[in-house]
Amino acid sequence: MESEGMILSSNIYNDFHLNPIGMGTNAVGNPSNNPISDEESQHMIVKALELGVNFFDTAYFYGFGHSEEVLGEVLKKTNARHKVLIATKGAHRREGTDIIVDNDPKFLEEEVYKSLKRLQTDYIDIYYIHFPDDKTPKYESVGALHRLREKGIIREIGVSNFTLEQTEEANKDGHLDVVQDEYNLLSREKEEKFIPYLRKRDIGFIPYYPLASGLLTGKYTKDTEIPEKRRKNPNFTTKYLENLRKIETLKQLAREKECQVYQLVLAWYLETDFIDAIIPGAKNVNQIIENQKAKEVTLTRNEFEEINALFR
Repeated sequence: MESEGMILSSNIYNDFHLNPIGMGTNAVGNPSNNPISDEESQHMIVKALELGVNFFDTAYFYGFGHSEEVLGEVLKKTNARHKVLIATKGAHRREGTDIIVDNDPKFLEEEVYKSLKRLQTDYIDIYYIHFPDDKTPKYESVGALHRLREKGIIREIGVSNFTLEQTEEANKDGHLDVVQDEYNLLSREKEEKFIPYLRKRDIGFIPYYPLASGLLTGKYTKDTEIPEKRRKNPNFTTKYLENLRKIETLKQLAREKECQVYQLVLAWYLETDFIDAIIPGAKNVNQIIENQKAKEVTLTRNEFEEINALFR
């Protein structure tokens, strides 16, 4: 896959060559997601930079700003800010013990400035509305971000976890550049209507959960004890045995190509024409290294179509 798409739409990116395998930082500075130390998080980001990773995806919700702080600190220490794209997200606020989703234009504007401070930067490459609320007209929320873009504070406008209808509303004035949402070989519903809408309007697409919460890594078997937090997910319950049978086919192909199953899966995404980049997460340095090796996996057209048909 060539590094094209709306995440590089601005003229300022003409000389920027995107590494299409970025780094998702959900586990960085986020105690709710199998916490890793700040020291290890920083080590992971440094290693990613050494390997040529130049796209980092974070959010206020990841540790309530601490993920942004850790990323910003490393980019400052390594003087690497000008070499990378940063995507971050906002929409959450805390009221006591409650977490409220808020798309109010004024609130989002304030959140952008707070993210700038935590990231220690004066611009954000992509700013997503992380989740939709149930009251704010979406085009008004995007309009607030567009005004910030006109000031050079953000460069691309995105939404995440929006339905097609909400995305259409958000794009009423044509200001939307990129969408981030769940998509993987086991969750392909977006291909029916959502992706065609984005492609028709030149809106980029960045999938999250590319490895289906670990199921597409190949580490699960019929005897694996399913983690508690996965037991309401159909892919781990009613569809589990069917999914395992499909993944066995992937394992065979991965053995033939002398790679890991997850590298094969990531390579398939890189060949998918509507995906602009992928942002697999990581919880240790080795995962950063192994994710990047997916770029070395070459799929023939027949192999691509075989995987496509298997999971259609």
